[in-house]
Amino acid sequence: MNLTVFLKGEVVARGRPEEVVPAMRALQPLARSSDLLAFDDDSGRQIDLDLRPEAPPLPRPRGRPALGVAAREVTLLPRHWEWLANQRGGASAMLRGLVEAAIRAGRPARDRHDAAYRFLSAIAGDLPHFEEAVRELYQDNRMGYDHYTRDWPPAISEHGRMLGWDGG
Repeated sequence: MNLTVFLKGEVVARGRPEEVVPAMRALQPLARSSDLLAFDDDSGRQIDLDLRPEAPPLPRPRGRPALGVAAREVTLLPRHWEWLANQRGGASAMLRGLVEAAIRAGRPARDRHDAAYRFLSAIAGDLPHFEEAVRELYQDNRMGYDHYTRDWPPAISEHGRMLGWDGG
């Protein structure tokens, strides 16, 4: 999970939670905690992070280290299992390949627009031309979006564009 952290409309940190939390702690104390907002870059949702001083690290568990593989249940029809069993590398390798191909293909426009809308609603809902900018976002019109967000803080407009159009 990658996050982007804003303080009064300016980006102050980007990265994984363990990277941005120390930067957020360094900004404390704030006059208004609502001025410091963290957003998930995939979903556009505002994220609450624990900014209390760090607890001591937990002792490492004994035994074999985790390899990052999670075993979960997959429910398929018999014909799907038969097809997977006949694929090179077996079912797990084929499923991993299909998931990787879908990730490379990118997210559908609707998902990107929804993420940008969630972000913009939380941070820019009271800015001028918010409704018009969102309308242009859902019409997939970058020029219209840029027109209506030209008077917004640049970091907010640019992050909305990045979420809505995968990198702007």
